[in-house]
Amino acid sequence: MAWTRERLETTVRQRLGDAKLVVAANREPYIHVHQDDAIQCLRPASGLTTALDPVMRACGGVWVAHGSGDADRVMVDSQNRVSVPPEDPSYTLRRVWLTQREERGYYYGFANEAIWPLCHIAYTRPRFDSDDWEQYVRVNGKFAEAVLSEVDDGPAVVFVQDYHLALLPRMLKDARSDLVVVQFWHIPWPNCEVFRVCPWQEQILDGLLGNDLLGFHIQHHCNNFLDTINLSLEAKVDWEHFSVTRGGRTTRVRPYPISIDPEMVQSSLSFDGVEAERTIRRRLGLRNERILVGVDRVDYTKGIPERFAAVDRLLERHPEWKGRFCFVQVGAPSRVHIPVYRRLSEELKSLADEINWRHGRGDWRPILFIHEHYDSDQVFELYRMANGCVVSSLHDGMNLVAKEFVASRDDQQGVLILSQFTGAARELTGALQVNPYAADQLADAMHAALAMPPDEQRQRMIRMQRQIHDHNIYRWAGMLLSDASRLIELRQPEEEAVV
Repeated sequence: MAWTRERLETTVRQRLGDAKLVVAANREPYIHVHQDDAIQCLRPASGLTTALDPVMRACGGVWVAHGSGDADRVMVDSQNRVSVPPEDPSYTLRRVWLTQREERGYYYGFANEAIWPLCHIAYTRPRFDSDDWEQYVRVNGKFAEAVLSEVDDGPAVVFVQDYHLALLPRMLKDARSDLVVVQFWHIPWPNCEVFRVCPWQEQILDGLLGNDLLGFHIQHHCNNFLDTINLSLEAKVDWEHFSVTRGGRTTRVRPYPISIDPEMVQSSLSFDGVEAERTIRRRLGLRNERILVGVDRVDYTKGIPERFAAVDRLLERHPEWKGRFCFVQVGAPSRVHIPVYRRLSEELKSLADEINWRHGRGDWRPILFIHEHYDSDQVFELYRMANGCVVSSLHDGMNLVAKEFVASRDDQQGVLILSQFTGAARELTGALQVNPYAADQLADAMHAALAMPPDEQRQRMIRMQRQIHDHNIYRWAGMLLSDASRLIELRQPEEEAVV
């Protein structure tokens, strides 16, 4: 039976019983900002929030997150809560307030200048700073206080998200050993030798072992994590059951490939695809060129310079595409307070200008670099009109752009070019899979996508659409939360024995 929002809701209610569901994540699913003379509620562009919002709509509960909007404080009640989504409230958003120093050290510093490059094999050196670490510890403590106030004294499942909150599980367990704590690590886990360079590796690993269940996208990342524990801590690693026991407590480690809600993507598309395409082409100054698209945050892990280099190589090897093709790259500004990200934005603008100068003719440019945020509806329409989508990540836990592109193709056309270094490559076998470091290979894939016959496009797309329909976001959450519920059942006899 297919997983749907209704099935997830029923499953969670049956399995969790009276246990409260609390999600803890750095990013909030809805943000309030001042615009002109009004306050607007926006949905930030984020793979995590896109994936989890439909889950919370189905399950209810509380989402604890950093309140980062300039009007966020205005919209909360005296307990820092607000009901969301605004048009149909179905769960509670609890906001945590951070000082500028805390945000700079915890988020921009330790999370994104230390852990992020440490876990991604993109050859950017991590930066470890003791003050950043101090703020990371402090902010994890703030989240612990907020979560504990939300669960009060009752039974609860706390679902922790990602690398920003690696210390939170242990803090929660130290305060409430009866809580069921589950964490999903949304980025890759590196091999054990890489992780050993972190000065605070033991504290991070101990924090993660506060979880009852720890999930990664793929089995390979689970293996890397267990290898790291084996090398770094005094703990018992059980390879048969994929678990770690330390201090009498056991953490289960499992793969849960995250996904999307394909029906949500479909419902966001306009009824008239022809008119939508005409509008987009007019706005972007495009005529009848064939289009390949890339949609990413501007991040060094996404392989955007490699993408641009492949466009350059494509036009050198296949000059017949000059004037007949355009690569449209939507690059949302990201982490602009971190120098390496600012330098990457400048590099991309320079690369695009250089390639456009070398190959352009008249008013035709081979690369259109749109350095701004697009909302999800704009992105989905862009996917639907394109001849192909390029996902050339140098290293990625999953990559939901690839799945959203597939879901948007109600015409069963379009070609996905997908890096073999993404988690999605294990599932989307209908894609043209490439090594993004190999410019010739990526250029050949672009040429193949632009020239692929409609029948072959359809066969590949149908296979991928079937995969994301059967393995959607509701299945991901259902499998993970069902496993969490079994931990509640296992714990009940222990509690009765103590009584």
